[in-house]
Amino acid sequence: MLDSLIAVFLVIATGWFLKVREIVSPAHWIGVERLTYQVLFPAVVIYTLAMANLGDLPVLAMGFSLVLAILSVAALLLLARPLLARAGIDGPAFTSIFQGSVRWNTFVALALASGLQGRTGATLMAIAVASMIPLLNVICVLVLARFANGKPMSASATIRSILYNPFIWSSAVGLTLNQVQWAMPMAFTGYLDVLGRASLGIGLLVVGAGLDLKRLARPNLAHGVAVLLKLVAMPLAAWLFAGLFGVTGPALTMTIIAGAVPTATAAYFLARDLGGDAPLMAEITTLQTLLALATIPVAVLLLG
Repeated sequence: MLDSLIAVFLVIATGWFLKVREIVSPAHWIGVERLTYQVLFPAVVIYTLAMANLGDLPVLAMGFSLVLAILSVAALLLLARPLLARAGIDGPAFTSIFQGSVRWNTFVALALASGLQGRTGATLMAIAVASMIPLLNVICVLVLARFANGKPMSASATIRSILYNPFIWSSAVGLTLNQVQWAMPMAFTGYLDVLGRASLGIGLLVVGAGLDLKRLARPNLAHGVAVLLKLVAMPLAAWLFAGLFGVTGPALTMTIIAGAVPTATAAYFLARDLGGDAPLMAEITTLQTLLALATIPVAVLLLG
């Protein structure tokens, strides 16, 4: 476990080093991120789900466990909103805490899953992608529309952002192809496999390039709440619901990892575009990514 985790974070650190040394220019990182987000990662999700034997996996139990964990943490935050407001946390800052508490970094999760359990781990994590991403996109946009200072997104724009999200449409395509996997040409599956193999390493480099240590302020209440809920409460909730639904073995480990990974760097762009506190979002993402090196193995060892 620790070896796989260290390997993942070494790749992330390499991405950060390449950015700060400007070995890869900032303009090029934008293109690499777009390539990874819109092409490479959808390929690995489609291939993994299309080729999986889903009948042998606890698809519904694992999916329900993660969905209920997200809803529980989200509900807790919304109930605590008046207390946080009295503590000086305004609407935009609250939206960054919210995203930092419920969103997850799929690149880190999938890399860990593949390193620990190979194809089985990747398939189980792809199930987590299909379960969590649609819900997360909906609730994060709604919370930003309600509490941020930016212009609220229209209903049609919200629906488009959900349908066009690469994580969502690739999950739908992969699950559809799973029903006809026997008819897929080997050249097509080989094509998806090659693209998918490129996604993990490049995706982790992009995660590292998105970190900004210079912007990491002295941790305050906002940082602490997001760290506590995402790195502690979320994996604990996922574990509790997984036990309730009878999830065991590798599926339980992947469920815990899906809950324990830090928040997604894409949360920064959503905060920036919809009026959230983007600098705070960047700080939360960086802090969680650094702390996750210690918290993920603890979560898996104690809960798994």
